[in-house]
Amino acid sequence: MATPGPLLIARMAGGDRQAFAEFYDRYAALAFGVIRRIVRDPALAEEVLQDVFWEAWGAAATYDPARGSPEAWLVTRARSRGIDRARAARRRSDMIVTGLNEATTSLPDPGGDPGTRAEDRKLVAGVLGRLPENQRQVLELAYFHGLTQTEIAERVKEPLGTVKTRMRLGLERLRSVMGRAP
Repeated sequence: MATPGPLLIARMAGGDRQAFAEFYDRYAALAFGVIRRIVRDPALAEEVLQDVFWEAWGAAATYDPARGSPEAWLVTRARSRGIDRARAARRRSDMIVTGLNEATTSLPDPGGDPGTRAEDRKLVAGVLGRLPENQRQVLELAYFHGLTQTEIAERVKEPLGTVKTRMRLGLERLRSVMGRAP
């Protein structure tokens, strides 16, 4: 006979790994189905599933059977983590892909004669020179050195959120200045 879900969670709260394994076997498919409907990428959905069960293991002591079934408790966590991950992925995509596309499409076409390309390089260098040092630095590290925002944060020893803000502000300023550039 299968152990009731609330009892599995109570045993998990006491550190019972076997109870956790049973809990996972019983509810992983349910949680994965919820996550997969929110997070389209299967590999990312698997990561979220792992996060959800890791969180369930750590929060087992907070489970209150009076507030809902184990299924509802887990599905709520799965849905929340899935939405969080989908939003984070969308923000990253918007900041990096859209920002890069808008910044590069506003630059003159690099084709043409070498004299024109040299002038374009001077224009870009001049515009970058108008940015505050901290914004210029993160943009150069991202676009000229190919570093991710996380790698930039590590290199400049700043929080990731600070790096993201500097990139966003720098790209906005570049767009503004390039719009006025001759």
